Amino acid sequence: MEIQYYNRKKGIIEVEKVYGESGIKWLYETSIGGKFAQYLAGPVTSKRYGSFQDTGLSKRKIRPFITKFNIDMNDYLPEEGRDENDPYSSFNQFFIRRFKEGKREFPKDDSQFGAPAEARYFAYDSLSDEETIPVKGKFLSPKEVLKDERWYPEFSGGPVLLARLCPVDYHRYHFPDSGTFMDSYPVRGKLHSVNPVALKWKPQIFAENERHVSILKTENFGKLAYVEVGAMMVGKIVQTHKNNYFERGEEKGYFLFGGSTVIVFGEKGAWKPHRDITQNTQNGIETYLQLGDSCADRI
Repeated sequence: MEIQYYNRKKGIIEVEKVYGESGIKWLYETSIGGKFAQYLAGPVTSKRYGSFQDTGLSKRKIRPFITKFNIDMNDYLPEEGRDENDPYSSFNQFFIRRFKEGKREFPKDDSQFGAPAEARYFAYDSLSDEETIPVKGKFLSPKEVLKDERWYPEFSGGPVLLARLCPVDYHRYHFPDSGTFMDSYPVRGKLHSVNPVALKWKPQIFAENERHVSILKTENFGKLAYVEVGAMMVGKIVQTHKNNYFERGEEKGYFLFGGSTVIVFGEKGAWKPHRDITQNTQNGIETYLQLGDSCADRI
């Protein structure tokens, strides 16, 4: 299964280089692999593997990874306390690398919604249960994902952004607007891969995987349900922002090793995703956006 996406900045369709592609296909396209995937999706297995990425032994993976996926390291800072000759103490420190000042900017126009993660996006003006891109809409609904009856009615019929982060991507996620927290809670679960191959095999992944939910009251886009979804071999979902108030573009947290997903639900009538993203979604194509790119407008 070839994974294509539209790179908005370049204006072209690209084919994704999948980290561990052969392994993912075996796990999610064969009967034997499917049984083993259930084992690997257990949080203990994934987090033990993620812990290895914190060790000095994992450093040897960094250079081949950069070369294989053609990552421009001129955009990134070294780990705090290290220099460019030996920038990272472990693969996880490389994985959660930060952008240099000015490399990514959020919109200055308050009516524009900045992409909360550097990722491949699907977007919906409103999500129906019958929707099947990338998964049946029932399993991507506020009710199934938020798992809290206090909040999911607030987002019924509203817009949705689904941002899939690959292992090669920047793995910190940010606030699209300024505002305050209304609630924040974890949802325990498994850690299946969020690769499209896995989603095709097991469409309920977003309703089953471990995740963290934040309900945000923003200045320009109403309430948002902001959800970080863990994935296979993700060691941890880390919340770095500790204050109740947050500012547009400020870091919210990061994922340790592995591909991951950020889902944002909005209130009906508050904002609308850009047409190019929703059109690509209807055609089954994700849109690759850089962190902070305008991706929706206030209504």
